[in-house]
Amino acid sequence: MADEVRGNARRLLTALLLLIAAAATPALAQDNSLRDLINALGQGNFAETEKQVNALAATGDTAAVPALEALAAGTLYVRESDGVVFITEEAGSNLRLIDALTGETVGEEPEGAFEKIKVNNKLRRVIRSAIGSLTLMSPDAAVRRAAAESIFLSRDPESIELIDAALAEETDPGIAKLMREARAAAVLNSDASDEEKIEAIDVLKERGGRDALSLLTPLLTVEGPVGEAAQAAVTTIEGNLVLWDALQNVWYGLSLGSVLLLAAIGLAITFGVMGVINMAHGEMVMLGAYTTFVVQQVIRAHAPDLFDASLFFAIPLAFLVAGAVGVAIERGVIRFLYGRPLETLLATWGISLILQQSVRTIFGPTNQPVGTPSWMSGSFQLAGLSITANRLAIIVFALAVFALLMLVLRRTTFGLQMRAVTQNRQMASAMGIRTPWVDALTFGLGSGIAGIAGVALSQIDNVSPNLGQGYIIDSFMVVVFGGVGNLWGTLVGAFTLGIANKFLEPYAGAVLGKILVLVFIILFIQKRPRGLFALKGRAVEA
Repeated sequence: MADEVRGNARRLLTALLLLIAAAATPALAQDNSLRDLINALGQGNFAETEKQVNALAATGDTAAVPALEALAAGTLYVRESDGVVFITEEAGSNLRLIDALTGETVGEEPEGAFEKIKVNNKLRRVIRSAIGSLTLMSPDAAVRRAAAESIFLSRDPESIELIDAALAEETDPGIAKLMREARAAAVLNSDASDEEKIEAIDVLKERGGRDALSLLTPLLTVEGPVGEAAQAAVTTIEGNLVLWDALQNVWYGLSLGSVLLLAAIGLAITFGVMGVINMAHGEMVMLGAYTTFVVQQVIRAHAPDLFDASLFFAIPLAFLVAGAVGVAIERGVIRFLYGRPLETLLATWGISLILQQSVRTIFGPTNQPVGTPSWMSGSFQLAGLSITANRLAIIVFALAVFALLMLVLRRTTFGLQMRAVTQNRQMASAMGIRTPWVDALTFGLGSGIAGIAGVALSQIDNVSPNLGQGYIIDSFMVVVFGGVGNLWGTLVGAFTLGIANKFLEPYAGAVLGKILVLVFIILFIQKRPRGLFALKGRAVEA
């Protein structure tokens, strides 16, 4: 009985192995056939290579895509000894060899043993079309999307039938739209009828953008209905581009305004409460940026997995570092100079030079690398707007800091005392408020917020000892324009000046644009000396 069971088991195992072998044989044969086609890319002239590219496209096997991409990039080489084709990478005087079908690294060999498979412009267009055809039917939506964009750029008329077949099976509306646009681009580059080209022009008009405009502009010289349709489409697209360019400038202005808000909001507090022109305010921003650098260096060395959270550690530390330095400056220097604005200005300017030189001595004069967390990297399109993640994060962060500061001023005892000192210092002192300590803590709060601004600026600007100098003048302009000591005025002033700068830059240049803004503020202050939002109070009005 036992022998019979073992015999049945052996027969079952043998049958199973035969089934596996039968299933693997076609796949192995297909792999060998595909490998032969890839190796054939290294034989013959451009015309022969083009035939092999088309043959690879006809297989419908996406495994050939890496080899075709390497061919277009100029990194596909053939070994002269046996004619085997490899994807390569430079490795000193050698070439690192990557299997063109599996993507596995198979070793290194001298570059002299290989010959580069050359391509020309015509062949590159054929390759782009082949890659597009191989990926249009991919089960991966991202691959199909990239394939449609590739065909849109190549405008290969031979891909029209393939796109039609892919459109018939496409279920994603967004990808289907991209495929129709790719088909329209190919139709305009073909010998299609006028009716088909007019339909394609309508599709591209709906797409809009500079890519569509570049495809339609050559048709303006065509006589007849096609030229007229192209003219109407170009006019519409150009009008839309003007509108989107204006909105893009508004976005850039809001982005700049958020940076100015972070840099100026602390200055608005100290200048409004204490009347101190703090020329070292920019160095508080710089200290915040260097705190971010130090935090990231520590995290890289001891806890690299926490790098994406590095800014959450840097923000409170930057506030504490810059705030402590601010309190030390107020207690050590500024409190002896109240009522002497010129001497205060000169003293804080000297302190700014000391802080800059100290940072140069500790960290060196060159820019320091501050990384961007993955969640702040990249960009995305919102209709016709290009929005970068780091700028969006800084706008949200600036508004959050503003809201938190308003909450502190309106809902805490310290905020009440600070507002009392701002409106009438003598009366506040008579009511028992210790105005010297309010001054010290206010200066520390303003400096701490400047340190937080440095954390944000480290993501979009170079971290160097001169970082704060680029924002101190703009910060003063924001404070004066918005109204000294008024946070709402600082908010409105920052975004107004940011948008104004970005609208002037394309016409007047960055430097002249800033000069024009400065002239505007000077003229504005002649009419409204207290800014947009003047503080109320007997002491202020006196």
